[in-house]
Amino acid sequence: MVELWKLYVIVFKLMILQACVCCEAVDPTQGFSAVALDSSNFKVQKPYDVAVNQRYSFSNGVHRLWVYSTDKPFTPSSDTLPRTEIRITGHDYTSGVWQFEGYGYVPSGTSGVCIMQVFGGSSSATTLQIRVYNASLTYYRSPVLLQNMYDRWFRLNVIHDVAASNVNVYIDGVLKYNGAGRGQASHYFKFGVYTQNDPSHYMESRWKDIKLFKK
Repeated sequence: MVELWKLYVIVFKLMILQACVCCEAVDPTQGFSAVALDSSNFKVQKPYDVAVNQRYSFSNGVHRLWVYSTDKPFTPSSDTLPRTEIRITGHDYTSGVWQFEGYGYVPSGTSGVCIMQVFGGSSSATTLQIRVYNASLTYYRSPVLLQNMYDRWFRLNVIHDVAASNVNVYIDGVLKYNGAGRGQASHYFKFGVYTQNDPSHYMESRWKDIKLFKK
């Protein structure tokens, strides 16, 4: 009986060790080369009937983007939902392995919104969307990637391997999602706030230290 109890203890310790190893933070940028990026690569998309400074600010290295669920789309002819996003220009890609890195912050109350996306796909308009629903960070609507994420900074790394049609999502250096892409297309990265289903009236995200990498 004592030996069996010892065996249970050993197995339990091994399970804890395995869980810790799986959740160990890493540097997702290892093996990648940095891509030159500056303010000229950041194009703000906002409701067409308001000035940029009514939906976007940049201060002390922090991009602050906000939108209301009742806002207009970003062009008069668009039938898309309201957004205030930064579209990274000059680095569209159709091949290779690309990585987005940024530190994000979402204030309490923001919900039903996409805060980062990999645009382009053969089966849908996007390859990846990172959304916020009621204090949880999600891959599209599910799975949940991070809970209780309001009012704190988190590090987001998204790796897109076009040829392998694979997407990895790291949060604070921990792999949270590994799944299939959505087909080859012309891709680019966006971040900010883009209204989705069941949105809050006011939506906001903040970003800093935005970087791109590639292999």
